[in-house]
Amino acid sequence: MSNTPHELIEEFPEFADKMSALKVADAHFARLAETYHEVNRAVHRAETNVEPVGQFAEEEMRKRRGALKDEIYKLLSA
Repeated sequence: MSNTPHELIEEFPEFADKMSALKVADAHFARLAETYHEVNRAVHRAETNVEPVGQFAEEEMRKRRGALKDEIYKLLSA
């Protein structure tokens, strides 16, 4: 279990400029990034027991975060 938040800028530092541009120019990308941020924060709060959840719920949140990250990466690398 990691207690480090997985911020997009840290996950994809090579795409920092592109992320900033896409957040402004692409509403779909902006929604994905915002959803990722919300899910990521929920995972971090669960991992640090700020807002504890059951193991299954935490695993589902991690899977959702991973799926969002994959989709974001596809857009960034296109």
